[in-house]
Amino acid sequence: MSRKEDKIKDENKEVKDQVEEAIDNAIDEVEANDENSEEQPELNEGELSEEDRLKEDVQKEKDKFLRLFAEFENYKRRTSKERLDLFKTANQEVMTAMLPVMDDFDRAMNELRKSGDENLLKGIELIHNKLKETLKAKGLERMDVEQGSDFDSEIHEAITQIPAPSDDLKGKIVDVVEPGYKLGERIIRYPKVVTGK
Repeated sequence: MSRKEDKIKDENKEVKDQVEEAIDNAIDEVEANDENSEEQPELNEGELSEEDRLKEDVQKEKDKFLRLFAEFENYKRRTSKERLDLFKTANQEVMTAMLPVMDDFDRAMNELRKSGDENLLKGIELIHNKLKETLKAKGLERMDVEQGSDFDSEIHEAITQIPAPSDDLKGKIVDVVEPGYKLGERIIRYPKVVTGK
């Protein structure tokens, strides 16, 4: 079990204990007031009767309980969302470790295309496609970045800036050095690009 799951269990237990303690205190107070009410004399007109005071106390405890319950429900909802996010990105570490392997595979494919050996190329392409599809099924997706795209510092990592080969590439992406990848909606590696100035 992870530390996060242990922490969630501890927090759930703590809230549950607080709710139970508040209910026990309310019950004890009502029982104690019942015993005292048998012994107390009649009250003056301006003072609250023992029964009214007890009703007021019970109402206060109910309010406390409802607030605690609402707090607990919000907590459960928040932790459920966090848990879903955690499951979606649980394999992020493995995927990040696989990215250099994918890069090497892509470079090998480019070199094989230059060699001209069609049978070898077809066999390696099958393995390459199978690896890509398997990773894609697990949520890994390559980011589409092309030459001439607008540079966005939120999703691109500029490693250098060179004089633009043409005026239309000024401030835009001139070359993609390393592709970027997403796992679900989260970017796990930003694409490394060269921009034109």
